[in-house]
Amino acid sequence: MINFAFFSGVVTMISDFVMSPNGEAEGCYKQFSVENGAGSMVNFIVSPTTYFIDHARVSIGDRITGYHDANAPVPLIYPPRYNALIIVKENNSQNVKVDYFNEQLVSRDGQLKLNISLYTQILIANGQPFTGNLANRNLIVIYGPATKSIPAQTMPYKVIVWC
Repeated sequence: MINFAFFSGVVTMISDFVMSPNGEAEGCYKQFSVENGAGSMVNFIVSPTTYFIDHARVSIGDRITGYHDANAPVPLIYPPRYNALIIVKENNSQNVKVDYFNEQLVSRDGQLKLNISLYTQILIANGQPFTGNLANRNLIVIYGPATKSIPAQTMPYKVIVWC
């Protein structure tokens, strides 16, 4: 099971990242350097399989949140370098939550409960409809307003099942 962790900040540099010595993957991998404004910095390795919410194109100066697997091994270097699983380009008109949701559709951290409506798009990462049960899965939830209760409750616009 993936233990999602995230880092938010402003992209300060985008560069090619060399994955193989023979150059066969040249240009396919990128490194995004991200600074959070409080002195912390990380480098995200962006691969062809990294999922970008709404297929957003990211540029230097954009505010993003990168999600990675906290249980995955990482090299002991500074700044830390994480393999990005999901990238969210910040957008004031929507919120995004990436987490494991239990049988009551409450996030692992207990901060968000989903109330699925007939209008909620439920998809898998490749854009095809998901027809299974959402409970006990890793989900990418795109939503607008939420209650101020704990957990906050929302009717999401879109749920992407991270299979």
